[in-house]
Amino acid sequence: MSPKSVRLMTAAALATSVFGASACVPLKGHQGYVIDSDLVNSVQAGTDNRQSVLAVLGKPTFTSEFNQGDWYYISRDVRNFAYNNPHVHDQVTLRISFDSRGVVSAVRRSGAEQVASISPSGKTTPTLGKKRSFFDELFGNIGTVGAIGGGQGGNNNTGGRDTP
Repeated sequence: MSPKSVRLMTAAALATSVFGASACVPLKGHQGYVIDSDLVNSVQAGTDNRQSVLAVLGKPTFTSEFNQGDWYYISRDVRNFAYNNPHVHDQVTLRISFDSRGVVSAVRRSGAEQVASISPSGKTTPTLGKKRSFFDELFGNIGTVGAIGGGQGGNNNTGGRDTP
């Protein structure tokens, strides 16, 4: 072999190994609110109100649907390998509760233990009614088009004329 072909093969093997090794590197991502511990610790129950929390922490990720006194700030770090689905690595949920006057009543933190793992059952959604096969769906309308009471077909027995 010539030295040129040996160098070319070596470069190709090196490129293949670098590309293959890069597929195993975890991809990291961040979703949601970026939590600053100093700002979160500055929010005190009994002293701060909605306006001061909004000025310090900004708009919440979402507010409580049933209890208008709770604001939620959610921060999530995810990781995945190559093209796999991302998995939660770390999550912080900051819940700020307000009383009826709009004053902070409690500041609570929770972690990744609150993440729900949902796995759907099967590939189809169960429904009521008749289960039809592919061929039933494909050929099911044969004979129904133009039938009496079956749609916008013309009147039978009139020779194509509309009768009042």
